[in-house]
Amino acid sequence: MWAEVDGVTTLRLGRREFEGDELVIMAIINRTPDSFFDKGATFDDRPALDAVARAIDEGAGIVDIGGVKAGPGAEVDVTEEIRRTVSFVAEVRRRHSDVVISVDTWRHEVAEAVCDAGADLLNDAWGGVDPKLAEVAAKFDAGIVCTHAGRAQPRTRPHRIGYVDVMADILDVTVGLAERAARLGVRRDAILIDPGHDFGKNTRHSLEATRRLGEMVDTGWPVLVSLSNKDFVGETLDKPVNERLLGTLATTAVSAWLGARVYRAHQVAETRQVLDMVSSIHGTRQPAVARRALA
Repeated sequence: MWAEVDGVTTLRLGRREFEGDELVIMAIINRTPDSFFDKGATFDDRPALDAVARAIDEGAGIVDIGGVKAGPGAEVDVTEEIRRTVSFVAEVRRRHSDVVISVDTWRHEVAEAVCDAGADLLNDAWGGVDPKLAEVAAKFDAGIVCTHAGRAQPRTRPHRIGYVDVMADILDVTVGLAERAARLGVRRDAILIDPGHDFGKNTRHSLEATRRLGEMVDTGWPVLVSLSNKDFVGETLDKPVNERLLGTLATTAVSAWLGARVYRAHQVAETRQVLDMVSSIHGTRQPAVARRALA
């Protein structure tokens, strides 16, 4: 069951407030030519803007814009990352005043530029490698996602990584980053923690992190999970990237039951159905219609 904790109940990001029983989708919008899932489908402005509009229509409350592929690949310097993201953030802000705009970056220079353009949330997937990122969030009254990445450097893959207790390490890192962000002036109701599936972890680590997700929820910090089509799903089921949706949705349902609040996803409509079904089973959402046995 979902934990009852004395923590953040209402998330306040940009113009939006998400209550404690609201499960929120963060739609992935890759501004890269080499992303592992869509292979650059939203690198150009028009398809990317269409993808934003579609994601919002399908039920996303947050769009997460990234200018650098997470894995190894061609070098993308600060200037190029800014070129790929800042003007796009500004246009999304102009077209969609209420959607929460997140930017997936670990660099404070990029964070400064996108926040100035209208971003509401900084998704720091690399676990605080740039300590100035939280300072930027505080300066612009933006939120921040504090992620466990196993102390890996950006865009590197884990190799023979090990933990005495993977969840203990996740809690130590993410809660530490969250508390530091709060001390720097980031609002507590704009801070999330993320176990960082695949980041600095092998498949068994990511499965254990999912199984023990309730321990993160118990900290009182809102939990974000980024599960969509990841390698731990692929290895668990021995499926290629384009056949990982069912495994992703199963993991999403488990994570929702255990209390995660935000779900970073490629396939928004399918994720929305899963989250709505879990919420209805849990009793925090009414069925969309009620006809059976009423006539």
